[in-house]
Amino acid sequence: MAAALASLLLGAAEIPPATVASILFGGAAEAEIETAGGSLEPEMARSIVLQLRLPRCLVGLLVGAALAVAGVLLQGLFRNALAAPGVVGTSAGGALGAVLALSFGLGLRSRYPVPLGAIAGAFASLVVVARIARHRGRTSITDLLLAGVALNAFLSALNSFVIARAWIDHEVARRINFWLMGGIADRDWSHVAIALPGCAAGIALAIAHARDLDLMLQGEDLARSLGVDGERLKNVLLLATALLVGSAVAVSGVVGFVGLVVPHVVRLAIGPSHRALVLLSAVAGAAFVLLSDLIARTAVSPGELQLGIVTAFVGAPFFVFLLIRERGRVETL
Repeated sequence: MAAALASLLLGAAEIPPATVASILFGGAAEAEIETAGGSLEPEMARSIVLQLRLPRCLVGLLVGAALAVAGVLLQGLFRNALAAPGVVGTSAGGALGAVLALSFGLGLRSRYPVPLGAIAGAFASLVVVARIARHRGRTSITDLLLAGVALNAFLSALNSFVIARAWIDHEVARRINFWLMGGIADRDWSHVAIALPGCAAGIALAIAHARDLDLMLQGEDLARSLGVDGERLKNVLLLATALLVGSAVAVSGVVGFVGLVVPHVVRLAIGPSHRALVLLSAVAGAAFVLLSDLIARTAVSPGELQLGIVTAFVGAPFFVFLLIRERGRVETL
């Protein structure tokens, strides 16, 4: 809540908290607002809050929650705390779908082809990985991981090829590079509508199968003896991951470290129970993305950094710190 409030209050235009509260609850600013850059008309303040900052805040909430929950599912599925949403190729597939839409100029004509291309790419990469890893009716976790690594490399090469081909058009190249660095600037209510269904469905699936995922941590044989259909569970978790990552990439581009760092931190704090882990990771992921976006848009004001740059700058050192601290704790014990 604090991160969301800060996201609504802070920015290039300084709007007082009372004015923001009045606008959010159906009122409007009654007088001009004095800012460092001059006075701000009441209608302009209303437009900034409702058409710029609020949808951007909601998109940040959805992206952070989706990526964090996807990380929880993959870390549970692979029984490895270093698993991340990109491990099965969904992030790279979503990026390729968006890059293709941009390279053909579709993103210059309408706002919908790029996110729809990202969602289609995420699901297509999932289908390919799942098909490769499936043999005689069973999906091997090891094969799933290896297929994901191989597909990631292949899709990254395809992305590079498309960018190289599009480089003659500087506007297309700029849009592609900004997309690959991740960001939620200039997002509006249509982006909220694009991200919300997939994020909600993915989180609902994660919560509904949290107990089964707890049992899978004890091994597939034990989980099967307790009534868990392991193959169905893998398919459901992969579907939920594709929904979450595809919806996030569709509106934000590629944002790294959220799905790796946030679930790991929450698991250290509360333990491995997946029902609580999913819910708290969603909240922590949303807060992490909102705070990172706040840094991105205020650190070099009046310009902006890309969100993916900030999450990497913050997430990578913090994750290394956690690993060193955890290793020291284990050695002490």
